[in-house]
Amino acid sequence: MGHAKTSYVCLPCRASYKQSYDRDRPHRTCPRCAEPLIHVGSAFATPPRRDTAAWRVLSVLLHAGVHFHKSCCGGPGYRPRTLREIRERMAHARRTDESFARALVRHDVP
Repeated sequence: MGHAKTSYVCLPCRASYKQSYDRDRPHRTCPRCAEPLIHVGSAFATPPRRDTAAWRVLSVLLHAGVHFHKSCCGGPGYRPRTLREIRERMAHARRTDESFARALVRHDVP
């Protein structure tokens, strides 16, 4: 039985690649620009290449350490989709000293 594929992303190219995960080869490079690919997880849905706002949101999430791995009950959980949602959660994190990664995956901001 083959292993399930997982997604890798190149932010400069705005491209996503599905590949088998191999522990012996954790680092991959983009076939277009040769920059390192970021392992984002198997529950990732690629935004359209022209949607610059969605790619900016994705960049913020990935740089904060938020990925899209499946949980035992289904998908990866809540992820913000707009820059407004990102700003709200970042402001909440600054007010409460909560980590950015934790605040970004929070479904509701108190």
